[in-house]
Amino acid sequence: MRKRNESVTVEHERTAAAPGPLDKGCSLRHSLRLPAAAAAAAEGMKRPLGRRYGLWFRLRKLIIWLLGMYIAIPFLVKLCPAIQAKLVFLNFVRVPYFIDLKRPQDQGLNHTCNYYLQPEEDVTIGVWHTVPAALWKNARGKDQLWFEEALGSSHPVILYLHGNAGTRGGDHRVELYKVLSSLGYHVVTFDYRGWGDSIGSPSERGMTYDALHVFDWIKARSGDNPVYIWGHSLGTGVATNLVRRLCERETPPDALILESPFTNIREEARSHPFSIYRYFPGFDWFFLDPITTSGIKFANDENVKYISCSLLILHAEDDPVVPFHLGKKLYNIAVTSRSFRDYKVQFVPFHTDLGYRHKYIYRSPELPRILREFLGRSEHDHHH
Repeated sequence: MRKRNESVTVEHERTAAAPGPLDKGCSLRHSLRLPAAAAAAAEGMKRPLGRRYGLWFRLRKLIIWLLGMYIAIPFLVKLCPAIQAKLVFLNFVRVPYFIDLKRPQDQGLNHTCNYYLQPEEDVTIGVWHTVPAALWKNARGKDQLWFEEALGSSHPVILYLHGNAGTRGGDHRVELYKVLSSLGYHVVTFDYRGWGDSIGSPSERGMTYDALHVFDWIKARSGDNPVYIWGHSLGTGVATNLVRRLCERETPPDALILESPFTNIREEARSHPFSIYRYFPGFDWFFLDPITTSGIKFANDENVKYISCSLLILHAEDDPVVPFHLGKKLYNIAVTSRSFRDYKVQFVPFHTDLGYRHKYIYRSPELPRILREFLGRSEHDHHH
């Protein structure tokens, strides 16, 4: 009896000590605990989930912010057209940086002189004059007066009008000066007001007037030597503005060369590969109208109808900045214009495989022949 009672007592104590799975509220008893390993695993799962949630939250905030900026920029440009003007000119981008424009020899131009001219009151422009390579030895150590007098030597002169951004010391521009100098040309180039170390505020009218002033300065010193105008990219807009004015006053240049030209600034802005807003609703109203409001047109397609001198257009098929089809379109307008009926109009494309893109046509081994054949004809017309 005693053994049976003891076993019952022991069984009762075991039963009382064993925790039941649920209390009256169908919840786990407080005495029920997860094993230590399981708790650590659960905690470890929470941390990656928390990190992923935090990362997604930050990414979502960034996407919302970028979307807000994308939508806000068109309204900002519309309200402040000066922003769009700065994006057209990019005169605040000075590349290459940290070069002394007073020292063209630092860029390998040992036969180049730096001048400063004053087209208008409160406007000063920096000018580089590179003499033909044949005069290189004579040019060493000479002053500005010698270089000015050298323009009267029996060598043709090219007035080079560069595009937006950078300065007259840009790498591809310097390389072109060297090529043209080696072919026997004087090269005169300058930074428009507001570019490089030139003083003044940029505008289409001001850029054109600066070009006119430099052209007249050259003509006053070059005698009967041929003077050609060469414009690149945005500089083609300045070039056609200049040559149209020269033709209207009956003092045309001997030839006009347009490298990577467009038709007009609105079509160029619409076709520009960096124009991420081209499919934005109201693109013209938001972006193109402010350009016109700022007085920026660079209407090459209109100007060529009033130009009467030989015209050469150079354009690379793989140009990523000014689409090739715009240069071709400009040529088609010019070649059918009455103003060119007595002059040579030539279009020279450069195949995509050559990789000349927007600013490397100077590398073409064919360029000397192209210029010799085209400008040789122009020189013949000039002397007869």
